[in-house]
Amino acid sequence: MTTVEWYLVFTCVAVVLSQLPNLNSIAGVSLIGAVTAVGYCTSIWVISVAQGTLPGVNYNPVRGGNNVEKTLGVLNAFGIIAFAFRGHNLILEIQATMPSSDKHPSHVPMWKGVKIAYTLIAACLFPVAIAGYWAYGQLIPANGGMLTALYQFHSHDISRFVLALTSFSVVVNCLCSFQIYSMPIFDDMESKYTKKMNKPCPWWLRTSIRIFSGFVSFFVGVATPFLASLAGLIGGVALPVTLAYPCFMWLKVKNPKKFSVMWCINWFLGTFGIGLSGLLIGASIYVIIETGVKVSFFNPK
Repeated sequence: MTTVEWYLVFTCVAVVLSQLPNLNSIAGVSLIGAVTAVGYCTSIWVISVAQGTLPGVNYNPVRGGNNVEKTLGVLNAFGIIAFAFRGHNLILEIQATMPSSDKHPSHVPMWKGVKIAYTLIAACLFPVAIAGYWAYGQLIPANGGMLTALYQFHSHDISRFVLALTSFSVVVNCLCSFQIYSMPIFDDMESKYTKKMNKPCPWWLRTSIRIFSGFVSFFVGVATPFLASLAGLIGGVALPVTLAYPCFMWLKVKNPKKFSVMWCINWFLGTFGIGLSGLLIGASIYVIIETGVKVSFFNPK
């Protein structure tokens, strides 16, 4: 099968799963996504450590240049990280679905869940980063990262079943993530219909909205396969959603006394988020100009 055909298979499965009605109904899907994420991350770093460092590996910087260029490269890397975590503001949407009262506020269990979740995220990502750097160093593939490295360097050393299971876990995790990140979009579309028509969204329209959204994603993925090269730029643009807007929203809702401690903290953090976003955008644009982007419409590989 071609790459486009695999994209289509993924989209069809994602569209079928997206027919679940709301965030509460996809709790099981979220659990499967979490289990597969822990599974493939563990598999990747364990295999890399077990196979040892590659012959001729070194840890010198891939790109040279002066201190300014290195600093801009680091800022671009922060933009890529921001892009990777861009959807984590979804926890606000999840908290909004939880019952809350003055006696039992929803933020208490939510905060516990967030701490557990990010502990698991750290337990997955830090071993992958450390083991990958140790095992592959400068030889890490430019595209595909650790998963591509397993196939490129260890396809003849480890079981094909293990490689297939790892790749399958990544695909399942992506399917589950698609449902979690898409559900607020579906809810927003359906709520607009409900408010405008003053009646519940019928099942056929709900189904059509989700099918349409899924295939729009398919079209974007096929039409602009080079978007991954712009990850740092996109992350920089989206950064205020995480670091700035929540602070300004809190100031708007709570309206604290001017120049109080919380007023100053939120204004500082919000302004810092906007400023950091500007730095990341500038750094990403510089890196894109320096390294170039291979633009290829409708040619995914």
